[in-house]
Amino acid sequence: MVLDIDSIREMVLNFAMLYGLKLVVAIVILMIGAWVVRRLNRLLQSLMLRKGVDESLRPFLGSIINIALWVLLIVLVVAQLGLEMTSFIAVLGSAGLAIGLALQGSLSNFAGGVLILTIKPFRVGDFIEAQGQMGTVHLINIFNTVIKTGNNQVIYMPNGPLASSVVINYSVEPTRRMELNLVISPENDLAAVKRILQSLIDSDPRILADPDPVIAVTAFTEYSLTISMRLWAKKEEFWPLNWEMNERVKIAFEENGVKAPAPIQKREVVAVQQNSRP
Repeated sequence: MVLDIDSIREMVLNFAMLYGLKLVVAIVILMIGAWVVRRLNRLLQSLMLRKGVDESLRPFLGSIINIALWVLLIVLVVAQLGLEMTSFIAVLGSAGLAIGLALQGSLSNFAGGVLILTIKPFRVGDFIEAQGQMGTVHLINIFNTVIKTGNNQVIYMPNGPLASSVVINYSVEPTRRMELNLVISPENDLAAVKRILQSLIDSDPRILADPDPVIAVTAFTEYSLTISMRLWAKKEEFWPLNWEMNERVKIAFEENGVKAPAPIQKREVVAVQQNSRP
């Protein structure tokens, strides 16, 4: 069989004339479209920043719109190549279903991200406790939330479990209450001890007067007396005040001779002696 070079050449030229131009135009559309998508993403970020869109929403909305723009661009390129859109959409739907079944966990995290950004149980910059971790929210992504702990560790928390778990947000309210439980010996003068504690409260301007500070006996046994101090402070001053107040109470008790409860071993000896009496 003799190959007809002229026929082959004619077929190649016809194919190039028919599809070559479409392929070139499709490549041009892809290159220009990619530039436009990047440009639109930058403009969108600037617009959201000027409009004061919540910092937690900006990365999420940017990612969603970026994906939508790329899908639109791919559809335009496929249409330019002359492929049947019905078949393409059917293939795309089948691929989407297969990917969805394979990535059920990721879809759960995506839904959790949408839920978090809709309900807003926390925002970027809030100090939260969830999933056994505590830290400051650094970033809320589509699939995970990034928090930084007090020792500067970065934790990536999947949004699916996070959206369905208990979240403690320490940054919502402007004030927080601290509670110091002080265990002393019942032999101490209760009124004198309360005066010492009240003087510590009065001398610290960080302790808020409203709500009123509380000094109360919350537990009493034969060997110990528990006095609770419940104090309110601004959230940004909570931890420094908490640490300093513990130290100041310790020093004040030592200076005024406030006795601690008897050690457990001593209590056991006393109890044995009492039980051995006739």
